[in-house]
Formats: sequence, C-alpha cells, structure tokens
Amino acid sequence: MAGFRILHIIRSLDPKFGGTAEVVRLLLEYAPADTACEVVTLDDPGAPFLKDLGFTVHALGPVASTFGYNRKLIPWLRANRNRFDGAVVHGLWQYCGYAARRSLRGRIPYMVFPHGMLDPYFKRAYARKHLKKWLYWAAVEYWVLRDAARVLFTAEAEQQLAAESFWLHRWRATVVPIGTTLPEGDAERQREAFYTACPATRGRRLLLFLGRIHPKKGCDMLVDAYMATAKQDQELDLVMAGPDQQGWRTQLEQRVRAAGMEARVHWPGMLLGDAKWGAFRACEAFILPSHQENFGIAVAEALACERPALLSDKVNTAPDIASDGAGLMEPDTPDGTARLIASWMGMTAEERAAMGRRAGQCFARRYDMRIGAKTVVRLLQEVRMQDDA
Repeated sequence: MAGFRILHIIRSLDPKFGGTAEVVRLLLEYAPADTACEVVTLDDPGAPFLKDLGFTVHALGPVASTFGYNRKLIPWLRANRNRFDGAVVHGLWQYCGYAARRSLRGRIPYMVFPHGMLDPYFKRAYARKHLKKWLYWAAVEYWVLRDAARVLFTAEAEQQLAAESFWLHRWRATVVPIGTTLPEGDAERQREAFYTACPATRGRRLLLFLGRIHPKKGCDMLVDAYMATAKQDQELDLVMAGPDQQGWRTQLEQRVRAAGMEARVHWPGMLLGDAKWGAFRACEAFILPSHQENFGIAVAEALACERPALLSDKVNTAPDIASDGAGLMEPDTPDGTARLIASWMGMTAEERAAMGRRAGQCFARRYDMRIGAKTVVRLLQEVRMQDDA
C-alpha cells in the first residue's frame, strides 16, 4: 500500500522520561520508505529535544500535569485525522488515549502501545494509586483499549502480565518485538565521549547501569549488592548513568561514601549520543535488576554493542536473553542482584567474550528495530484494508 500515512500520539518525546520516546523515534526512523509518519505531542514547541529529529512533530504544549490535559489535542486530531490512514497511541493513563478514542474511533483505526503500563507490579507497589486507576479504567482506559484495532505488547510475558492488572479487560492483543539498531559512528570516538563525561572510569573495567535513577529500577539493590561483592574483583567499577528525576541519587551516593566506595561507583548523569554509546562500548556488561521492566531499550542497546545483559527476572525479555546465553537472570532481590554481579566476576575472560558474541547474535535475531518498525506498519495496513473491504 503506497503512501501509507501514520500518526504517532505520545505525551512527550523528552528522552528523560525513558525508553518510550526512543521507541517512537526509531519506529519513525526505520519505517518503510513508502510510509509517511508524523508525531503529535504535548511538549512545548520550543523544547530543545524536538530540534533536528528528522521527522514532523506537532507540539501542542506545554502542559502542566502528568495526566497531560490539553484543550488543543482533540480539535487538532479532528482537523487532521483525514490526512492519516491510521494512528498509534503510546502509553496509558494520560489524556492522549482518551483524546485519540474520542477523535479517531469510527474514522481511522488506531493501535495502542501500553509500553509496560499494564504490568501488575504497579498494582502491588502503589496500591492506593491503583484504586484511583480502577475508576479511570472503568470510565476511560478500558474503552480506549477495547476499541483499539490492536493492543501491541513487546513480549509474550508482557501480554500475559497485562491481563492480571484488571479483571475487566477486552482487547485484541498482538506481540511486536521492538529494540534498537546497530550504533553508527566511530567506536573509539564514542568511548572518548564517555570518558570525557566520566573521566574517572578511564582504564577501569566497568559494569554499567543506564536508566532512570528510580526505585522501580532496583538502583538501591544494585548499589548495595555491588558494594557487598566489590572485594571479589578489585578492578571492576560500577557506573550508575541516568537522570535523577526524584532526587534519589543523593541518598544513594551517601551510602556509597559511608562505605568508602566513592572511587569505584561513578555517577555521570544522563548520557546521550556518542557518550551513551561510548558507555556501552566501554563497559564489560550491562546490569538491570529492575522490579518491573516491560522491555528496556537499554537492554537491546547493550546487546547491539555485544555486551551481555545481567537482568532480574522481572525484565520481560530476560528469559529469552538468558536462554540464548547472552546474559544472566536472577530474582529481583538483594541476593539475586548480588549473584548476578558475583557470577560475572567469577567468569573467565574467555567466558565473558563468548557471552558477548552471543549477545550480538541475540540482538540480530530478536531486537533489530528495523524488523519491529516494519511489523507495526504492516499490522496497521492489514487493519485498514479490512476496514476498507
């Protein structure tokens, strides 16, 4: 179907909010050549992260609330919906989903990417918030998902877990593996960009965490587990890279200082571009002991750089990666996190290198975004053809 046109709807493209914005960027970058894609967001039009993206963005913000109410969105969708053959809504629990159903239902098909926001972890971790979500679910979100042409999950595990969050649910589910692409650019220049951002790591062997400094990610367990095992390998340091939206980093750094380990735990902040890819290239392995992780774009980025992924069993992709011999998996507990680190420390250089090669093979087979982007377009084309039949 030549000239297929897709609208992506997302609260924000700001990279500080995690991997969802990166997924949208890659879906557009690697869509088939005969597909025209645009994005509507609730960002401030002047936001610096919207510059030089390489695709059309309609920024209708700014908005003040996390929910993202914006009186411009529904009128904009109604005025522009006939320019598109279909739409993809990214995320739940925000005004975007309500506005999409209100504006697009019966006009053009839309699909929804929950991006892990239906994981029952949130029900357990934030019980009071879940009670409030029940009201919104019954009034809005249930209907948004029920009327979607497809609800797209990134792994079988995510699809199965989503059904546990709310007993009242009905949707047409499809699993669409997503990931990233092989990093472009000079590897040595990227390493130098990372060392410039974090000079104390030069010459050290590194274990890398790259993500939000957030309780969900198990950052406290990781720091404590590393300090408990660090004596087993005096040459292996820990890098804790990522944005600190909750001001939690200060507390974690205090733990490190109290243990006298500040020279071996590094906090470069959020890394982007060459510095980010340089961090992957400079490390031996990537570690993510998350309590809940739908996919984890950084996991795929590590594999693309042939770096093994040391993961908790709450990362939905962990079983596949472990079965491929491309990483290790343990429970999302302090002991499990310590075992991840100790197991890596106990491997020989040859064993680590072999696991790195398998990591690259795992990426090529499972997480190449060029395949995922084509799959999303194909699904929307199939739905549109069915509607037109």
